[in-house]
Amino acid sequence: MNQSNLNKICNLNDVKDGNSLGLSTTINGIKKKLIVLRNKKNIFVYENSCPHIGTPLDIKPGQFLSQDKKNIICSTHGALFQTNTGLCIFGPCKGENLEAIPIFIKNGEIFYIPH
Repeated sequence: MNQSNLNKICNLNDVKDGNSLGLSTTINGIKKKLIVLRNKKNIFVYENSCPHIGTPLDIKPGQFLSQDKKNIICSTHGALFQTNTGLCIFGPCKGENLEAIPIFIKNGEIFYIPH
């Protein structure tokens, strides 16, 4: 993959295993708030916007995970989303998904892949 077509989101080490990170970046010329999750070697990136009403999900700035760290939780209505799919499994948007951001990891860096 041509690295010049990629936009860096963050470094892999910026997200500790079992945790999340909130950040802002520009994607296709539009500023977006993102959630970056790490589960061992798996990284998942979603837009930080609840599909129910579009509010940011953060419980506290940059914190998105339920107490048991098994799901993303929406601070507005308590909706729960699977970390590996973004699917809402509980709450007013049940059955809907967070917007997944396509990524590529190379040399310890996480990149957004433009489409």
